[in-house]
Amino acid sequence: MVALLAFRFNVRKLPDCDYGLWYTYTMDKGITHKKLYDIFKARDARFDGRYFVGVTSTGIYCRTVCRARMPKEENCRFFRTAAEAEAAGFRPCMTCRPEQAPGLAPVDASSRIALSAARIIESECSSGNRLPEIAQKLDCSDRHLRRVFTEEFHVSPVQYQQTCRLLLAKNLLTDTNLSVMEVAMASGFGSLRQFNNAFREKYQMSPTALRRRPNTKRASGEISVSLGYRKPYCYDKLLNFLEGRAIPGVELVSEGTYYRTVRLQDVKGTDVCGWISVKDEPEKGALQVVISDSLLPVLPQVLGKLRQMFDLYCDPEVVASVLGQMNELKPGLFNPGIRIPGCFDPFEMAVRAVLGQQITVKAACTLSGRIASRFGTEIQTDQPGLTYVFPTPAQLLTVPELNQELGSLGVIASRAAAIESLAREFEEDTIDFSSSADPQKEMKKLLNIRGVGPWTAQYIAMRTMAWTDAFPHTDYGIKKAMDGYTEKERTEIAEQWRPWRSYATMSLWNSLE
Repeated sequence: MVALLAFRFNVRKLPDCDYGLWYTYTMDKGITHKKLYDIFKARDARFDGRYFVGVTSTGIYCRTVCRARMPKEENCRFFRTAAEAEAAGFRPCMTCRPEQAPGLAPVDASSRIALSAARIIESECSSGNRLPEIAQKLDCSDRHLRRVFTEEFHVSPVQYQQTCRLLLAKNLLTDTNLSVMEVAMASGFGSLRQFNNAFREKYQMSPTALRRRPNTKRASGEISVSLGYRKPYCYDKLLNFLEGRAIPGVELVSEGTYYRTVRLQDVKGTDVCGWISVKDEPEKGALQVVISDSLLPVLPQVLGKLRQMFDLYCDPEVVASVLGQMNELKPGLFNPGIRIPGCFDPFEMAVRAVLGQQITVKAACTLSGRIASRFGTEIQTDQPGLTYVFPTPAQLLTVPELNQELGSLGVIASRAAAIESLAREFEEDTIDFSSSADPQKEMKKLLNIRGVGPWTAQYIAMRTMAWTDAFPHTDYGIKKAMDGYTEKERTEIAEQWRPWRSYATMSLWNSLE
């Protein structure tokens, strides 16, 4: 995802200072060590996850929102990432818990590769993927990836991966009663011995010592973790959007909680099925995620997909600095904290998008539910209404006379043909539907599929590729929300909203509620 922040951190070592790395704004005057300390002292949540503070007197590093006793300014060092702080020898704070800090927000094009790699490492830290494999996904050499990654984060990809594994392990040790062995395997360590050694080396304590601290016990068959976000966060609007498009049997929204079934592949390529639930905890600035035990082998993947689905990497302040002008068109049109609803299963979402062309949202949900019940996999869950896992592309392609079978469910011939073509594209991996894809490049491929038009291509890119700049100007909802403007005028006005037109699109749709 290519996006522009109103500012970004650049690192420069000041010659007259021994307190570590300093940061400057490229679009504002330089920020000094004193200013960074003042931000830390104010516990400014806007900087949560943007940098971490190492305290030399304790050997601990914290988030900007930490409520522990404030250290002296001369004892503070500032770091871009948790991995950088750990590489400098600091241990994570037990009070503010750096593993729950919001993720890295997207910055400019020069950092896109590094950030995409960081997200892949976070979501696949247990997969054992090596640097060449990640570089191949990002269409660059491993040497180039290592260089840009180190320039951006001041640690190597291997060090970053190690920190991701350790912080995930710390989260599980603190908030669940999983055994230490289960935690080690879920976090991507090859053996218990390797896990124990890494934990002692970085944190100067054993995993069992951390386990002796009071923790929140899980219910039988469940794992509970928190995922932080930057406030404001319009959770209700995001949830309403997902509820209106929920696939019967696969997704469900009840009492402010989102539920869905899940199918992912573990490191051996074996299908793993289960269920998840997500609800907001605004007082903590985090989403509380409950995951079935069966998904433990793919836990990092689940968390990575949820970060994208609930747009947890977003920096709402930066988006608002551009889209606040939308309120000049109509008061209250833009609400700070709006999020782009991503997706958990790109194929499921793409099929749902094709079915939604030129019919009502409700009708598209009904058709999607029929496909899930006919071709999907039945699953047992504790939540009434979650009964199927949506079919994979391979499952659909093995159905004889697929077009006719889809037609018997009420899917018209052109949509059925498009769904079959999409399944083939997914199975052959010819289109990249991940958040590290180049949306413009992949949309051209989508438009080559008969039955996929510009609106559908933009919608799929927005939700599967986390594209921040989609604007389907021919959409009926956008026309209605911008009533009184011609198509040309709508397009010209939207140019002022780049590179956040996806957020503008969501604001326009929400205004019709």
